Amino acid sequence: MPENIENNNEEKEKIATIAMQIVIAAGDARNYIMEAMDDVGENDYDKANEKLEKAKDKLRQAHIYQTEVVQSEAAGTKYEYSLLFTHAQDTVMTICTELNLAKKIILLYQKVESRICALEKSIG
Repeated sequence: MPENIENNNEEKEKIATIAMQIVIAAGDARNYIMEAMDDVGENDYDKANEKLEKAKDKLRQAHIYQTEVVQSEAAGTKYEYSLLFTHAQDTVMTICTELNLAKKIILLYQKVESRICALEKSIG
C-alpha cells in the first residue's frame, strides 16, 4: 500500500478516535446536567451544583480533545473533512448551551423557592 494512503488512513482513524472521545466526554456532561436538574427537583441545590461542576469538567475534557485537532491543523496538518468530527463539535456546543441554561434554571428555582419561603413565613 502506498505510504500516502497509509498516512491518510491513519489520520482518518486518529480523527475518528478523537471525535469519539469528544462525543463520549460531552455525553457524560449531558448526563451530569440531567442529574443536576433532577437534584433541583428534589431541592438539593448543593448536589445539583456538584453535578454541574462534573459536567463542566467533562466539557473541558472534550474541549481539550477538540483543541488538539484544531491546533494541529493550524500548525499545518491537513485533515480530510470528517462528518464525525463535525458532529462531535456540534455536540460540544449544544451541551455547553445546555449547561448554561441549566445554571440559569437552577438560579431561577432558587429565587422562586426563596420567595415562596418568604411568603409562607409572612402568612404563618
